[in-house]
Amino acid sequence: MFDTLKSDINAVLERDPAARNKWEVFFLYSGFKAVRSHRRAHWFFNHNMKFIARWISQSSRHRTGIEIHPGAQIGSGLFIDHGMGVVIGETTVIGDNCTIYQNVTLGGTGKDTGKRHPTLGNNVLVGSGAKVLGPFTVGDNARIAAGAVVLREVPPNATAVGVPARIVRLNGIRSETLDQIHVSDPVEQDLGELEHQLRILSGEMEKLKAESARRTYPSESSLDSASL
Repeated sequence: MFDTLKSDINAVLERDPAARNKWEVFFLYSGFKAVRSHRRAHWFFNHNMKFIARWISQSSRHRTGIEIHPGAQIGSGLFIDHGMGVVIGETTVIGDNCTIYQNVTLGGTGKDTGKRHPTLGNNVLVGSGAKVLGPFTVGDNARIAAGAVVLREVPPNATAVGVPARIVRLNGIRSETLDQIHVSDPVEQDLGELEHQLRILSGEMEKLKAESARRTYPSESSLDSASL
């Protein structure tokens, strides 16, 4: 118990440059409070006292803005930075030393039963606003970019970017010429392709119009030759 408490405090001190000391983390950090409340709620949940477990989790939600279902399994050293709007579903499993930023959802798609939520390996980072939806695994040391929507498995040591998310780096090697900042807009790409196709079709239409005009209105030279 005390080892987990120490690990949770150290996680904040190691990963948040604004954290000055352990007392500040213990009394003032909403992410730390939410994790500690969850560990109590999870104990009651596992001992079939689900009403008390849910009461603790909902009370923590109102105090911190972070909603963690008491059934979720969370390893040691989880750091929820800022945390407002974070939602963690019932069957979520989070490994050790993970980092989650504000407005992250670890949720389901509404189409699954049983295991409905994702599993995060160890040392996973999930950027602000990211949505990880479904009962798949995000491997150890993976990185989910801010605003990404992850709908399928992410391998270990990978970076996932975009909507829907795709792997842009694996084991330190870029798999695409993309990064979290310079991400191509798929809508813009589709519009550009449509514009290109319209230009081709417009050119073909002009050729057809010119050909039709030549057939309907013969040139003066052809008329002179016909009169002779």
